Amino acid sequence: MTLSRRSLIVAAGTTALGAVANAQAAVPYPQKAVGSVRTLNGWTLPYKMKNGVKEFHLVAEEVDHEFAPGSRAKCWGYNGGTPGPTIEAVEGDRVRILVTNRLPEATSIHWHGILLPSGMDGVSGLNQPAIDPGQTFAYEFTLRQHGTHMYHPHADEMVQMAVGMMGLFIIHPAGGEPERIDRDFAFLMHNWALRPGTFRPDPSVMLDFDLWTFNSKVFPAIEPLVVRAGERVRVRVGNLSMWNHPIHLHGHQFEVTGSDGGRWPRRRWRREVTEIVGVGQTRDIEFVAVPGDWALHCHMSHHTMNAMGHEIPNVLGASIAESDADLQSLVPGMMNMGSDGMSAHQEHVEIMKLQGPDNTLPMMTGEGPHGALEMGGMFTVVKVRPGLDAGDFRDPGWYAAPANTVARMISEDPEFGAPPRRLKS
Repeated sequence: MTLSRRSLIVAAGTTALGAVANAQAAVPYPQKAVGSVRTLNGWTLPYKMKNGVKEFHLVAEEVDHEFAPGSRAKCWGYNGGTPGPTIEAVEGDRVRILVTNRLPEATSIHWHGILLPSGMDGVSGLNQPAIDPGQTFAYEFTLRQHGTHMYHPHADEMVQMAVGMMGLFIIHPAGGEPERIDRDFAFLMHNWALRPGTFRPDPSVMLDFDLWTFNSKVFPAIEPLVVRAGERVRVRVGNLSMWNHPIHLHGHQFEVTGSDGGRWPRRRWRREVTEIVGVGQTRDIEFVAVPGDWALHCHMSHHTMNAMGHEIPNVLGASIAESDADLQSLVPGMMNMGSDGMSAHQEHVEIMKLQGPDNTLPMMTGEGPHGALEMGGMFTVVKVRPGLDAGDFRDPGWYAAPANTVARMISEDPEFGAPPRRLKS
């Protein structure tokens, strides 16, 4: 059974998280973590067994979050981070989830896609009173399904979700997996409006987002998916952003095998290389891993960029370099965004030619084995290697491609060859 490093530490060494819930017990007892899922940049929430019930404890609170080195913000989340820890349990379990509110306003939690009594559904005012600051509420129900699910507030939802309050709730089938899963990864997609130079996400923005994240991280801070060649891999993808995301995996044809409705019957599986995950949906994809470094990303091009600007004049094909200095005297930090494309942006940032606003990431960043990756946002790498030990998720570095399997330069002459041309009409 694979546990994240943080969940192992928590499970082995702390009982503080559940201290409030267990205050009536004379002697604390150890927490346990069920966990075969590796949450990218995250962890699985430990639980306590209490009279046959698995008891979890979530704390809603403000958190100091790092999207990537060089960009931090005051966000809201659970148990010290955004997204909150992944809850893992098994179909048929009775669960009790304690929710303590340390926010400055009321909250609640909706268990997205989970079958439960109406009074446990978490819509404040409709199903329950709101959880006021300082209060702890208990949700308790029996899990009657399996699949990839989510949790998030249903109180002041536009603000609380916009600033990071969400998490994954994964329910494993009671009878085990019908087909072997060697490595099981999970992440949530979200969008943020962290205006350049600011330190708090703006919850009033509905369209013009400038940070796109997997588990509240942007490339290059999103951890890679490390896999042994030949293993069967499942990737669980949830979407609590305000946009639909076509998730694309390089180097493989994957099968779409499940959703928040659980694992689908095999006759419903679809073979794809790109799968749109709609707002409020989850999707499970599975594939057998082939050696290499393979990109995994949203296929909306501006979702793989950081600090993406809006309403910037189009200067493609124009030569305005001589006017940059004059413009910068009026607009400090202004930069020509690329008369020949935006690739120069990363180079200018790296050589300190452009000093951007404080706490703001460059639009494109990251270095690969062959140069600048020119990526950001919703982008990471599936790193498949032969011979890895089971449960070894350490970054193996860049792939050493076999001889004669890397695209290579054969000419530096732009007039090389005689390529066919479309006939002019």
